Amino acid sequence: MKNEFLENRFGINRRHFLGKLSVGLGSAALGSLLIPGLFKGGDDDLASLAGIPHFAPKAKRVIYLFQNGAPSQLESFDYKPMLNKMHGQDLPASVRMGQRLTGMTSNQTKFPLVGSYFKFQQHGQSGAWISELFPHMAKIADELCFIKSMHTEAINHDPALTFMQTGAQQGNRPSMGAWLSYGLGSENKNLPAFCVLLSRGRGNGQGVYSKLWTNGFLDSVHQGVQFSSGEEPVLYLNDPAGADRIARRKMLDKLAELNTMGYETFGDPEIQTRIQQYEMAYRMQTAVPELSDVSKEPDHIIKMYGPECLVPGTYAANCLLARKLSESGVRFVQLYHQGWDQHGNLTGEMPLQAQDADRSSAALVMDLKQRGLLDETLVIWGGEFGRTNYCQGNLDEKNYGRDHHPRCYTIWMAGGGVKKGMTYGETDEFGYNIVKDPVHVNDFHATVLNLLGLDHEKLTFKHLGRRYRLTDVAGKVIRPVIA
Repeated sequence: MKNEFLENRFGINRRHFLGKLSVGLGSAALGSLLIPGLFKGGDDDLASLAGIPHFAPKAKRVIYLFQNGAPSQLESFDYKPMLNKMHGQDLPASVRMGQRLTGMTSNQTKFPLVGSYFKFQQHGQSGAWISELFPHMAKIADELCFIKSMHTEAINHDPALTFMQTGAQQGNRPSMGAWLSYGLGSENKNLPAFCVLLSRGRGNGQGVYSKLWTNGFLDSVHQGVQFSSGEEPVLYLNDPAGADRIARRKMLDKLAELNTMGYETFGDPEIQTRIQQYEMAYRMQTAVPELSDVSKEPDHIIKMYGPECLVPGTYAANCLLARKLSESGVRFVQLYHQGWDQHGNLTGEMPLQAQDADRSSAALVMDLKQRGLLDETLVIWGGEFGRTNYCQGNLDEKNYGRDHHPRCYTIWMAGGGVKKGMTYGETDEFGYNIVKDPVHVNDFHATVLNLLGLDHEKLTFKHLGRRYRLTDVAGKVIRPVIA
């Protein structure tokens, strides 16, 4: 069965496979140590061939704290005192240069500049400028790598969000987590490689949807597994009423026999994927309840994340759960925190959003560090685009809003092989255009893959006669941010 599987799936036999890898018994032994289960038989053969990076990785896993709705860089990390000096004056045409506007501000004849209502201060030895809205992040400034020159083509939420997550503005493309699952596999056979956690803040929210964590044209085993805040963290995971574990095991064994017969007849790889998914669900019945239980966390950890971490479904609870999942070997944990779409009432909503996200985001970084996990875990924080330097609608210095701005925005990364306490990229004094070291979304994806030991040009999948990749036909690694 083992040799037939390799021949059918990869077009090679075991001898050819070992020969092409230039391995003797010694190299094979080394490979089995570096990649446990590489030469293990049975139904896990396909999974055992995953997990081979292209080169030595700096990070093993990712926690992506996605701030859905696009937080304003001008009220968070990109300090622009010029906007306060010119508050109320019209944005110079020489700065805007006729760039594309959304339908919400395209009918405006004036574009009054608006400075941040919130104060900024430098923090840490790095001297990073951080708004008073993020006091906890300010305390870990020297752990963070700010990229202030992110940019994208998309100007509306759906395509920008989809682009940031999948590398394409249209749907049906694999998400970043699915690509990593495909390229690296899972570190824990009892948990999926890609998990998704959702939370909603107290600001104006934008929706999220399953296409953001889809497997696209990859095998469905790579799709993100969504956790919920209800009694069942993963829906339909528990056995139905009247069924016990023994009966469940017998049912799955019989089902696997039927699926194997189907695979031998049709050779459809999705049948093998289906078998793996059923087996994963069976193993998750034990692993997931233990992971979602925070009752055993010590008091100092609860205090670090804040009391909200005891409330399932909150951002703080998801940050703590992300640490537990990552610590257990989940390759990619994706958080979506909704509520950052401040077209109006920014001064009222953004402090509430920041209060939700600030403490627990900083706590996650410090928690990983104290456990010795930060060096091998890449933490990412940011949204899908930025916010305009001019006011949307009528100017009110205490109750203004900002429109979408794809030309420049800020994200930060920590751990996982990125340099600490640095800022990369620079925007102009108006915070409207990039003047130094631009970073496109494709560049960002290429850099994340590189940190995980993957060459973005080699991580491909053939679909409909074409080889696709996360970065499509673009992208370059931003090497100055890599330690």
